[in-house]
Amino acid sequence: MLSRSTFSRSAPRALQRQCSAGAASSRRAMTSAATPGLQYDVSESAGVKVANRDGAGPTGTLALVAKAGPRYQPFPGFSDALEYFAFKSTLKRSALRITREVELLGSEVSSTHSRENIILKAKFLSGDLPYFVELLAEVASQSKFAAHELDEVVLKLLKYRQQALTADPEQLAVDAAHALAFHRGLGESITPSVTVPFEKYLSAEALSEYAQQAYAKSNIALIGSGPNSADLSKWVGEFFKELPSTGSSSQYKLQPSTASKYYGGEQRISSKAGNAIVIAFPGSSAFGTSGYKPEASVLAALLGGESTIKWTPGFSLLAQATQGFSQVRASTQTHTYSDAGLFTITLSGKADQVASAGKNAVDLLKKVAAGEIASEDVKKATALAKFRALESAQSLETGLEATGSALLSGSKPYQIGEIAQSIDGVTESQVKDAAKTFLTGKASVAAVGDLFQLPYGEDLGLTV
Repeated sequence: MLSRSTFSRSAPRALQRQCSAGAASSRRAMTSAATPGLQYDVSESAGVKVANRDGAGPTGTLALVAKAGPRYQPFPGFSDALEYFAFKSTLKRSALRITREVELLGSEVSSTHSRENIILKAKFLSGDLPYFVELLAEVASQSKFAAHELDEVVLKLLKYRQQALTADPEQLAVDAAHALAFHRGLGESITPSVTVPFEKYLSAEALSEYAQQAYAKSNIALIGSGPNSADLSKWVGEFFKELPSTGSSSQYKLQPSTASKYYGGEQRISSKAGNAIVIAFPGSSAFGTSGYKPEASVLAALLGGESTIKWTPGFSLLAQATQGFSQVRASTQTHTYSDAGLFTITLSGKADQVASAGKNAVDLLKKVAAGEIASEDVKKATALAKFRALESAQSLETGLEATGSALLSGSKPYQIGEIAQSIDGVTESQVKDAAKTFLTGKASVAAVGDLFQLPYGEDLGLTV
């Protein structure tokens, strides 16, 4: 018979196990219940595409996504300038008034752009939704584009950004790889290089005409996270009804959305800022498009490079292959766009070590293509790729733009369950075939830095 003392010692352990099991079950139930809240409700109001996920929380986020990034700009620098002009003076409010009102409401506004889109974003307390819907509509339709703001603020900020680009060999190499891969369109640099005389194209009048094209109803989508969907639709209908449906005829019109074509090739840029190589291949387009390839995300996670665990070099294939190079940074990434994608392996650091690490990276791809990778490594990569995709879908930084871009390109917004299911379905054979396709096709290889030591694509065993 068990003594009372034995029972007393065992009871807490049993209770702890029961609570742990209950907590795990509760977490699973909460995850299942929470998933519908992460799905977007898609609608249209006043001719504007709207997608919203109702969080019923105390704060909300709203993003206006305009298909007016460098891919569509008529001249260099227009997307940068339009980003910097956001939340400056409008016909109703000065830049100072906008700043003061936003601060009084305890909120945040920001603007940025990617290769395809310009994104205007506001974060606010839920009760202030009407104000920020009105503000975004006002910025889109009534910005002044004052000449003094262009000369005193916008042009200076653009030149600072150019200088930052010149000092970043990795970003220079990524831009060069995109130019090699796509030429025009997606090949346009995020920011004009210092050799591009963008000032001769920019004027207040030109930007005003471009803004009419960029912020036309047919070219924007409003994406919300947190607001009530009915309320958002109501205020969009009230404040966005005056926006033109399409832009008026102008020489500063958006470039046509022609299908992206992959080319490949090689470019070498001498720089004293540092050393970097980008090895790129045609990748996956965004989720919901015909070119979506979840195996590209799994292959990127498998190669890896950067650690997911603090204070350790990581256990990805590329991390292990570069452990002997103390002055090399390695990363693998999938750049997804509305109709194309670019799979990149980026290596930066000491020139001779970057050269050796580049050869190792290509050798790893060959091992994957030959099926010489452990099944356990592929399983870990699948789990990591799934986590990254779901985290990105939930993230306000990437999820809002991705959803807006999907609406504008005619595909469906990110849906959590479908993304997870697609990555879970990736097989080892698909990952192997993806690596094989890369190696048998034409690569895009961009080298920036000490060109005497940095290798050519052919030295790495690639076809360029």
